[in-house]
Amino acid sequence: MEQSDTNTGKRKHNEPDPPETAGRGKRRRGAGGKKLRPGERYIPPPQKRNPGVSFSQDHFNETSYYVEGGLRKVFPYYFDFKTYCKGRWVGKSLQEVFKSEFRSESIEYYERAAKEGRIRLNETPVEDLSVVLRNNDHMRNTVHRHEPPVIGTPLKILVDDGEVLVVDKPASIPVHPCGRFRHNTVIFILGKEHGISELHTVHRLDRLTSGVLLFARTLETSKKLDQMVRERQLEKEYVCRVEGEFPQGKLICEEPILVVSFKIGLCRVDPKGKECRTVFQRLSFNGKTSVVRCLPLTGRTHQIRVHLQYLGFPILNDPIYGSHAWGPHRGKGGLIGKSDEELLQALVEEHRSQEDLHLLAFMDDCIGVTKEAAKVEETDSEADKSGKSFPAQAEDCSEKENSNKASPEEPQSLESTVANSAQKTSPGTQDHLCSECKLVRPDPMKKELIMYLHALRYKGPDFEYSAESPDWAKEDWVETDFS
Repeated sequence: MEQSDTNTGKRKHNEPDPPETAGRGKRRRGAGGKKLRPGERYIPPPQKRNPGVSFSQDHFNETSYYVEGGLRKVFPYYFDFKTYCKGRWVGKSLQEVFKSEFRSESIEYYERAAKEGRIRLNETPVEDLSVVLRNNDHMRNTVHRHEPPVIGTPLKILVDDGEVLVVDKPASIPVHPCGRFRHNTVIFILGKEHGISELHTVHRLDRLTSGVLLFARTLETSKKLDQMVRERQLEKEYVCRVEGEFPQGKLICEEPILVVSFKIGLCRVDPKGKECRTVFQRLSFNGKTSVVRCLPLTGRTHQIRVHLQYLGFPILNDPIYGSHAWGPHRGKGGLIGKSDEELLQALVEEHRSQEDLHLLAFMDDCIGVTKEAAKVEETDSEADKSGKSFPAQAEDCSEKENSNKASPEEPQSLESTVANSAQKTSPGTQDHLCSECKLVRPDPMKKELIMYLHALRYKGPDFEYSAESPDWAKEDWVETDFS
């Protein structure tokens, strides 16, 4: 967002900020001694924007968690979402912006929140939502936050040698804060439970994907691994279980992949897409499903999942590419029979009709990812979004392939937005304005928390990191509760 050259003023660095009010009309002085006209609000000078978020013990102490029924759950807690005014909001009232973009709550909720001092402009509580937004306005919204539960399996540290940290990530846990997830993320768990911080992301995995996840411990190692990523010197091996009897022998798919929606990270095979190549090899067949070895030779978003869908063997329990919204053949051979807009609508409607919460908050935006966390080249990208924020759909921080800069126009994976917030409420954490506190949600079922895709091995010129093969990859495995 461009920076305004009006109402910024100048002051010495050691000079305190002038007092501010967001209400009507006391005549006072702004920055630099400038008198403000009646009804004019002081807008502070634009500050240097923090390119990312570093998490400290204060963040980790926001709340605690407990394990119940095999799920890791987080006690609800209060949290401040912050954002600078977006360019498209300038000249609009808070009420207009809330009505058009922040529809996770009713306008009545935001009006009550404002009266209770939970909504602030430039650190001053707003009197009502009629306040007109100006460039460089800094907004803060205090919410009562409920996080979705994740599988309670502990993170397993495979390697920690001072240069790299390698973990075996369970399914259902996002890598970074995203959607309604914050404490139930790999970054927070490593920091809070293992005292590990200042990590540089080498690659990321989708929330529902499990397996090998690499972090660099030092900037030097990060640059070295990043160079390997760009030069495609990393050999990646995945294992998955797909529907049907996969052909024997080696099968190579070289269909180009196009991003259907950058906003939600949905992809499909299309001649106009980017070139990519995946090698598949069947490992076993149990009469109903097949275990397949996957070698992605390029790193397109959802490459393995899209190629397997195109071949007619969607990954078991893939909530997006295994959906019937793709048509009777579920996208096999690229046959969809719908426009991109119709496809997106069909996906939303299917999940809604099944009371599936995967798409409940797919427009949620991100609350912060470090520059290092933005390095994405992996086959299954983890697109990061934030949940019930002041700008609930304000700023997307998922990343384009081979990019280290966040962009508001980049993909968000649909399943990264699951919003099942089955929570146990600890004493004192009920909030009278919070709609989630009034709901009782059942715990999520297994099919909401796992997709049968596992990062098995990452190999470079002088290293190799592997995780154990999951139980579901065994030849005689049968999922009795899969429908």
